[in-house]
Amino acid sequence: MPAPIWYDYAIVRVVPRPEREEFINAGVILSSVQARLLEARIALDESRLLALDPKADLDQIRAHLATIPLICAGGPAAGALGRLSQRERFHWLVAPRSAVIQTSAVHGGRCEDPHAALDHLVQTMLRVRAEPIGF
Repeated sequence: MPAPIWYDYAIVRVVPRPEREEFINAGVILSSVQARLLEARIALDESRLLALDPKADLDQIRAHLATIPLICAGGPAAGALGRLSQRERFHWLVAPRSAVIQTSAVHGGRCEDPHAALDHLVQTMLRVRAEPIGF
């Protein structure tokens, strides 16, 4: 059995009206120094977002969310942030902010395959299953 790989992750949230503090989960950022991995997956449920704020600027929100995977990848496409180290980019992405795009607190975990862990987080934290509510 291979040694476990440690990782940190945060959930990307869209907070269309920060003063109300209502949000939907829209992405996951996973960082593993051990695996030399920094990756984000974005999955915005626009209908849920519009239920929170029918006037949300979807084009602007999409554009901001699209920058997150670019920053994770680093390099020239990420601008000045792309020159930072992997860990510095992760810390920049998860820094607390009062904006429409925010992240959760950073959580840790361990796994054998960080890509599979990221897939699992996307499925459990971003996908909504409609289940009947019983009283």
